[in-house]
Amino acid sequence: MAGHHDHHHGHGHGHGHDRGHHHHGPADFGRAFAIGIGLNIAFIVVEAGFGFVAHSMALLADAGHNLSDVLGLAMAWGGATLARRAPSKRFTYGLRGSSILASLGNALLLLVALGAIVLEAIERFGSPAPIAGPTVSAVAAIGIAVNLATALLFARGRKGDINIRGAFLHMAGDAAVSAGVVIAGLVIWRTGLAWIDPVVSLVIAAIIFWQTWGLLAESIEMSLSAVPRGIDFDAVGAALCALSGVADTHDLHIWPMSTTETVLTAHLVMPAGHPGDVFLSHAQAMLHERFGIGHATLQIEVDPACYCALEDAGKV
Repeated sequence: MAGHHDHHHGHGHGHGHDRGHHHHGPADFGRAFAIGIGLNIAFIVVEAGFGFVAHSMALLADAGHNLSDVLGLAMAWGGATLARRAPSKRFTYGLRGSSILASLGNALLLLVALGAIVLEAIERFGSPAPIAGPTVSAVAAIGIAVNLATALLFARGRKGDINIRGAFLHMAGDAAVSAGVVIAGLVIWRTGLAWIDPVVSLVIAAIIFWQTWGLLAESIEMSLSAVPRGIDFDAVGAALCALSGVADTHDLHIWPMSTTETVLTAHLVMPAGHPGDVFLSHAQAMLHERFGIGHATLQIEVDPACYCALEDAGKV
């Protein structure tokens, strides 16, 4: 059987597919990460300082959340940088999986921040402190501008990379959170109801959880080599079987090489004989254009009577 097996490797970048599959944004978001991290560190210092002065748990909670976002941005930047490392004999796909690990680490980091915010808010219910409402609102208003500016840096790449999407969603969410803090500060100023501050902190925690859950779930899926979201496994199999000369397909596997690149391997049964390199190039192009799969390895089997050990469903 070995004499009838051929492999075709197609490496693709810049996927141009649709229906929610992975797209590529700009290849390098290094400048965006650097600017975003710088802006947020400067704002964290200001926000935390005023939070202590104004005795505002909402400001301190938001500063803690922003700190976790800075760490998350740094982690995502590191993952994206490592993912561009060239392949080696040790890491034959390079370090592209680093971007998946970074997105998973980012989600876990946000959950840690979530727990800290909830604990502090609960404690503050028992011992509320006087709040300087106007100060809280003014500082949080600056946060709206900082977070929106940072989110816009990642807007172009949010559809194609879970790392970039995570950065965008966190910053856009932070802008909304800051808007809530502005409102809370004004309400406290007008009513004197200090309990509103920890309530806003809990709302912030709920928003963080809502943002993080989807990121965590998809990161875990990718780390477990699940078929990327937006790619229909059955549709890929049907498309391969529909190729001229293909009688059957088996041992089909689809998994993420990184947060932006998808890999496929499959065995194609072709009783009429090996179709040649033109067929393989056409098949690879079809997978890339229809499903965004840029790295395909296809094994051709021309003798249906020769049993393939990987033909049984569920075998790996």
